[in-house]
Amino acid sequence: MASGVGNGNAKSLAQWLRENGFDEETLGRMSRRCRNLQSLDASEASGVWDYLLNNVKIERRKLRHVVAKCPKVLTLSVDGKLVPTVQCLVTLQAKPGEVAQAIAKFPQILFHSVEEKLCPLLAFFQTLGVSEKQLAKLLMVNPRLISYSIEAKYSQIVDFLVGLGIDKEGMIGKILTKEPYIMGYSVDKRLRPTADFLKSAVGLQGSDIKRAIMSFPDILLRDVDKILRPNLAFLWSYGFSKDQVRALVAGYPPVLIKSVKHCLEPRMKFLVEEMGRDMGEVVDYPQFFRHGLKGSLEYRHKVLKQTNSSCSLSEMLDCNQKKFAMKFGLIAAV
Repeated sequence: MASGVGNGNAKSLAQWLRENGFDEETLGRMSRRCRNLQSLDASEASGVWDYLLNNVKIERRKLRHVVAKCPKVLTLSVDGKLVPTVQCLVTLQAKPGEVAQAIAKFPQILFHSVEEKLCPLLAFFQTLGVSEKQLAKLLMVNPRLISYSIEAKYSQIVDFLVGLGIDKEGMIGKILTKEPYIMGYSVDKRLRPTADFLKSAVGLQGSDIKRAIMSFPDILLRDVDKILRPNLAFLWSYGFSKDQVRALVAGYPPVLIKSVKHCLEPRMKFLVEEMGRDMGEVVDYPQFFRHGLKGSLEYRHKVLKQTNSSCSLSEMLDCNQKKFAMKFGLIAAV
């Protein structure tokens, strides 16, 4: 058979897979990814499928994707492997449905000895100020965490963050809970080059870089040449000085990852051409770039013009719609 899901028992398996929505092309890929499928009985595969579908509550569509991506799942023993692994994940106080979502994101979690890995992992994270409940949340968001080595991966990233002046106890834990995917990145290939760029090209040093990473750790995960450098070039091309750029990034780190075409450029154009303001005003209020153009900037500017009011960007934007309306007399103060 073209799919390579062999003969004898395998024919039965292939038929069962077809009945569950797998086409010939997918069967071929599955066979190449997992040679053990050729000796697997359909009843064994069906047992795994039923457990994940009915007990773990993975949606049928997602389960089909899980099995297609990782067909080795079908070879696992339900009682010997799946049940204890799932029960161990459930004991992490995961919310209903989170275990199913974690398995769908990273089915390879089922192959790890979760019980053996959890204790040392929990002990390591607790030294960083991450509680058991927070670790459970991290694992549900990024289940790949269970597959990383403490010595080869986690310790290296922690040492790197400590080297940036970030306190090991508490502050690093806050970064991890805010950005669980940071642990999946290479220090040498991504995190350090990005940090070096923030220091050398942007000019962030000491407390500035520490504060930027603490408030927006996602910035460390972005590619320097594809994202950060083009955004920096845009800010320079608009006439911001190096000191102003440093203040902008320190005050609002996402300015280096926001889309130039869809965010930075239209907002700067609106600020200067429509609002008639000096571009230097955003240096005093870098959060300007997080406000929606149509839903916030255009509406509030229109109100200020109609009421002949003048104020700073922070006074204009650093409040919700109700407080803004009260501030400029659109509704009576309560």
